[in-house]
Amino acid sequence: MLSWIDYLVLFVPLAFVMYMAIYSKKYIRGVVDFLSTGRLCGRYLISVAGVAGGLSIIGLVAYVETHYKTGFALAFWQNLALPVTVIMGLTGFFFYRYRQTKALSIGQFLEMRYSRKFRMFAAALRSISEILANMIMPAVAARFFIYVLDLPTHFTFLGIEFNTFGTLILVCLILALSIICISGDLGITITDTLQGLLMYPLLVAFIVFCLYKFSWFEEMAPVLGDRAEGESFLNPYDIKKLKDFNLFYISVYILDLIIHRGSWVTGGASRARSAHEQKMAGLLSDWRASLYVIFYVLIAVSILTVMNHVNYAQDARVIRTELSSQVAREIAPTAEIRDNIITSVSNIPQHNHVIGRDTPLSDKQNLDTPYIDAARVEFQNDPDGNGDALTQQFRALYNQMMLSVSIRHILPPGMLGLFLLLMVLAMISTDDSRIYSAAGTVSQDIILPMIKKPLTPKQHMMMIRLVSLGIGVIFFFGSFFMSQLDYINLFVAMMVTMWQGGCGPVMIFGLYSRFGNVWGAWSSLLSGMALGLGSIFLQRKWADAIYPYLEEHGMVESVGNFLAAVSRPFNPIIEWNMNAERCPINSYELYFLTMLITMVIYCVVSHLTNAGKEKFNLDRLLHRGIYAVDGGVQTKSDWSFKGIIRKMVGITPEYTRGDKIIAWSLFIYSIVFRFIIMFVVVIIINTISPISMANWSNYILITFLIIPGIVAVITTFWFGIGGIKDMIRLFRDLKARAEINDLDNGMVDGEVSLADKAAFEKIENEKKEAGNTAR
Repeated sequence: MLSWIDYLVLFVPLAFVMYMAIYSKKYIRGVVDFLSTGRLCGRYLISVAGVAGGLSIIGLVAYVETHYKTGFALAFWQNLALPVTVIMGLTGFFFYRYRQTKALSIGQFLEMRYSRKFRMFAAALRSISEILANMIMPAVAARFFIYVLDLPTHFTFLGIEFNTFGTLILVCLILALSIICISGDLGITITDTLQGLLMYPLLVAFIVFCLYKFSWFEEMAPVLGDRAEGESFLNPYDIKKLKDFNLFYISVYILDLIIHRGSWVTGGASRARSAHEQKMAGLLSDWRASLYVIFYVLIAVSILTVMNHVNYAQDARVIRTELSSQVAREIAPTAEIRDNIITSVSNIPQHNHVIGRDTPLSDKQNLDTPYIDAARVEFQNDPDGNGDALTQQFRALYNQMMLSVSIRHILPPGMLGLFLLLMVLAMISTDDSRIYSAAGTVSQDIILPMIKKPLTPKQHMMMIRLVSLGIGVIFFFGSFFMSQLDYINLFVAMMVTMWQGGCGPVMIFGLYSRFGNVWGAWSSLLSGMALGLGSIFLQRKWADAIYPYLEEHGMVESVGNFLAAVSRPFNPIIEWNMNAERCPINSYELYFLTMLITMVIYCVVSHLTNAGKEKFNLDRLLHRGIYAVDGGVQTKSDWSFKGIIRKMVGITPEYTRGDKIIAWSLFIYSIVFRFIIMFVVVIIINTISPISMANWSNYILITFLIIPGIVAVITTFWFGIGGIKDMIRLFRDLKARAEINDLDNGMVDGEVSLADKAAFEKIENEKKEAGNTAR
């Protein structure tokens, strides 16, 4: 239970953050302030605010869930994506051409390239996908606090019984929506920055605590090394049997980086004082990420150590028993099944697994297996026959809530209060940002184009507030009805497939092809949506509807043989084995198939419907040649060696000496150190002489803890001081703007479309006149 110190540590900073959201409202003077913080933010303000946005409960829970099953060997191969991102940055892939369109939002670009009807449909689909993917965040946060505080499923207030889960979801959403409705993006930026400034010292404190409590060489490393062949948590060359998160996952990740480079591009409004400041904030984001990456790693490794090392066997038994009992109380269909599960797991003895003496643990046989099996046996007595589905739900919640229950036993009083504060701040910052992002898309790209008369600033801001409240209501009910059936990362991938499944070809070929047309775009997006919905149905209804149907009609063996035969050439990375509890094809595999199918559909349909028709005028879209407007000058890229290096590093004439230092240091750290030295060189060394498990342990220690730890200490002071200076400057600039009566209240999207149309008409007329003169 929490002590009074924990409550004090939790509520005082939280009250100050909410006060600042209310205080910032006085500086709202127009739409530009409400939508983009008046475009007055500095690079460090944006970066510090990004710390709060980057750290989330759902992110930490998903990270622990994934690495509790896969360890850190797989992360080695994620370095394969580094050259891909460098090449895309070198060529300005997608974003350079997107900027050439002069579109201020993704919706406006889709209208310019395809049609207004397609714009509205695409924006609606993107919003639905985004909302579905993010609406589980309050549910994950609510469950997290229920499990970490060991709260009852129901409580009584004023003689009325309330559901604890629903009440916490409501509290989470009220805090986030309050910031949005009070002061919009200005309030989000200010509160996120304050939260970021608070998070820096909190993260450092937890990093120091974990390193003090657990020994890397005597406890952490041996636990990570105690895995069966093919499932190593340390050796990246010994992961062939890892399920769900394996080399195929890395391949899908890299393909996704390319195809969906611009699928989630935001509108033209920016918080930064200038485009250069925004770019520098992006460069700083990589340094910023090192702080919470090391925090994620240490929390995950600490939980692995407590749950699997014999030194903490007694704590592990208590954690597993409490965790199983809490999950049973939440999902058991009857009181008898619930009580039987609680009794069964309570009778499981304390483990005596000694590393090096006993058989290494595996995905199928580990110290959690007896608890999952105990629940499976009891769920088979479900009167409705949903034993397999209940077992799958039990396993999912068991894995996701491992963090919550474990951390309560790991942290002492005071530290637990600080951890809860960190999680509350992370919850608020992610909820308000995700809700506001979806509200912006719905408002700007769906509702606004349908309004013929431009809105006043007050009407515009009220529209965004109302849309945000509507999305909050969807989040509330969605958190109840979208029960967790898969890993969180897989669930999110499954939800975004509805948009990302078909939008990649629409965005990429929209900028890089003349043959692509509106029919190809419609076909790609609709087929992607259908395949995405099919994936959701397949994953959600497999255990309680699809598999029973196959079993009833005697099709289990034939379908199982077909899936096994199709996947056999890709074994063991891809194995589609029939399973009563879970769909044989996981979410990432379905996502991969959807991306390939929709790309083929876009190309085929576009080519067929383009027969005998004039291809799209790409020069007009990109304002090239005779369509160059506003005196724009087309410059040729410098492809000399020095020019390529400058492009790779991102240096432009705007860079000061300090900016160049930041850019070069990031390049050296990312490419020279992480990719060449810690990846390519390591591969060469391992090819010549295989690296021992002890040295792989040292590799993880250096690349995941020591180097990021040094970077974290530097950035804590560097970003902290810079963030405070930028915050002071922001309030000074806001105060100065508040004294000016004639403020820029922002542009309505419809006005931008009219301006573009007028410019295009003028250009077309000039082109016709030039043609007539020539004739």
